[in-house]
Amino acid sequence: MRCYPARREGRGLRVGIVVSRFNHLLSVRLLEGCAATLRERGCAEEDLHVAWVPGAFEIPLAARAMARSGRYDVLVTLGSVIRGGTPHFDYVCRGVTDGVRQVMLETGVPVAFGVLTTDDVDQALERTGGAAGNKGAEAALAAVEMAHLVQVLDRPAGTA
Repeated sequence: MRCYPARREGRGLRVGIVVSRFNHLLSVRLLEGCAATLRERGCAEEDLHVAWVPGAFEIPLAARAMARSGRYDVLVTLGSVIRGGTPHFDYVCRGVTDGVRQVMLETGVPVAFGVLTTDDVDQALERTGGAAGNKGAEAALAAVEMAHLVQVLDRPAGTA
């Protein structure tokens, strides 16, 4: 059996980060957690590129453009969608989730999903540095691991 161990070293990785401005306080906290974790893992500051978009619904298009550019080994998507009194929440959540998945499948570039979908602001605050940790930091770890895994899996058979 051949197993591919998880690598969480970020040195040399070029990371594109797409962040929603909507719910800005939450997005900034997610980005801070993400960037700090990437730096802790060895990513160079100049290899972290951030693209701000108006809202979560716009994340997939920016992620697709970044993935197609060929400049990035991995992407991280950050934002939050908070349930309201209308079905808008469901449409936005489905759109961003399906869109991000489509970017990965179309381009082969891994995309870590750090978009919160919560019932209220308190839940979101808990996930942006509160008792539930920082989901931006968790997305950064997933991104680093997936960047390395995809690089290994994309190599022709018989190469290291």
